[in-house]
Amino acid sequence: MKPLIGISCCNKPFGTYAMPNHAASDTYVRATDLVLAGVPILIPANGKKADIASLIARIDGFIFTGSRSNVCPELYNGPPHAPGTPEDTLRDAVTLPLIRAAIAAGVPVLAICRGFQEFNVANGGSLHQRLQDLPGRIDHSTPMQPNARVRTGKAHMVRIAAGSWLQRAAGATEIAVNSLHNEGVARLAPGLVADAVAPDGTIEAISVPNARAFACALQWHPEYDWETDPVSRRILEAFGAAVADHAAALRHC
Repeated sequence: MKPLIGISCCNKPFGTYAMPNHAASDTYVRATDLVLAGVPILIPANGKKADIASLIARIDGFIFTGSRSNVCPELYNGPPHAPGTPEDTLRDAVTLPLIRAAIAAGVPVLAICRGFQEFNVANGGSLHQRLQDLPGRIDHSTPMQPNARVRTGKAHMVRIAAGSWLQRAAGATEIAVNSLHNEGVARLAPGLVADAVAPDGTIEAISVPNARAFACALQWHPEYDWETDPVSRRILEAFGAAVADHAAALRHC
């Protein structure tokens, strides 16, 4: 049997009457189908109604996805967002406790973009809300134009920490990544380590050292270009191997 891989959803308005829907990008589903060899399970952004214990007991790995919305600043004692900044408090109420529970239970976690921000906040860190407003930082946000190759193309290099899981997966100490975010790490959460850093000092990859299972987060999107970028594929395969190991261990209990 294939492992079940949970994919976090956002709460978004859809249709003529802006009815609330639970949504995740098809890129995560395709990566789960085609690289991770798992069964994608969409986890709704249903706030405090989420049954975290049941999800931990039944899901073999979790992908925490990117999104246009920002993590609610109240969760890290940050200043209010600028007017018009999208938030998703229902998602926050699911993902943050689920990240903590998954790490504690040894269920593999791969957190991407917004998921990266959630990973840091869930573990006690804080965020910059707009990196492009900080002195000396580059603009890490999405180019707002319709050409997907430009929008999701490589934007800058990152320097990878020697001896890290990411160096082993990438087979390099420096790689090019895409960049589609405004938020970034302000205070790295206690117990986390930085696995990659952008040229302007922005932390781009983090993980839990000596975690019971794969517990890593990336500021960029390997699910966008795994078909053309071997490094992106190897990153996903490293997570997939951890998920398969976890599922096998559960079946032999």
